[in-house]
Amino acid sequence: MEKDLTAYRKSYEKGALDEVDVPQNPWELFQNWFELADASANIEEANAMTLATVDQSLMPKSRVVLLKSFDQEGFRFFTNYGSEKGRDLESNPQCCLSFFWPALEKQVIIKGNAEKLPHQESEEYFHSRPKGSQLGALASHQSSVISNREELENRLKDLEQQYQDGSVPLPDYWGGYLVRPVSFEFWQGRQNRLHDRLLYTPNNDNWKIERLAP
Repeated sequence: MEKDLTAYRKSYEKGALDEVDVPQNPWELFQNWFELADASANIEEANAMTLATVDQSLMPKSRVVLLKSFDQEGFRFFTNYGSEKGRDLESNPQCCLSFFWPALEKQVIIKGNAEKLPHQESEEYFHSRPKGSQLGALASHQSSVISNREELENRLKDLEQQYQDGSVPLPDYWGGYLVRPVSFEFWQGRQNRLHDRLLYTPNNDNWKIERLAP
């Protein structure tokens, strides 16, 4: 069914982004924006981010995952290493993260390189999750084809029975990634589509800040 979207319009008027007002370190600006998003009643999951990867045939794919922590080393998330994104990152660790907070009219795009977290860090996070989520990680061979949902639910029931009185082991195919940034781009919506875009890239021990045309 054809639907004409050409009349969809939104005027962005909630902020501005000027080189003279931003910190020299992009981590500080990201933390400021993240805290604003996290405090907003109009944003349910400030830590929801789009992860884009490229497979061995150079076909890109993006999906939403949840950021679990960040510091000046990088951004951490957890998944099944055998999933499509895990296989992509194994063959090509270059990836892109993006956060879009429409209630603030802000977006951040981070290009970087992903590496697996140490086993101990993955294990600590895995056992901090609700038991149901732990069992779900065992039940689902993520991205593999299954015959129906019943197959998945039956597998979960079997695991609930198996581990009803004990702890759930961390699967060897499940764990975390650290994405180390090579650039940050901060986007602030502005009127007349003349949006503000500031790009941070490493410059020796500092960061270079450049304005991009919208």
